[in-house]
Amino acid sequence: MEIYANRRDEVQKLFKAKEQFHRERARLPIEEKIKILVELQKLAIDIPTASKEKRFKKQKLNSESS
Repeated sequence: MEIYANRRDEVQKLFKAKEQFHRERARLPIEEKIKILVELQKLAIDIPTASKEKRFKKQKLNSESS
């Protein structure tokens, strides 16, 4: 049972840290929030997704058959 108590304590610490992180982010000025948003959007462009992969493959097939 001690293992479960340790896990529960760890999970509680993680949730408290997450809550603190979000509180700190909420206090940021709007300009800083926009900078963060732009950086996240730049990162998201580089992340391959299934739909992007399918589109790329379709375009590649279409250009090869031309």
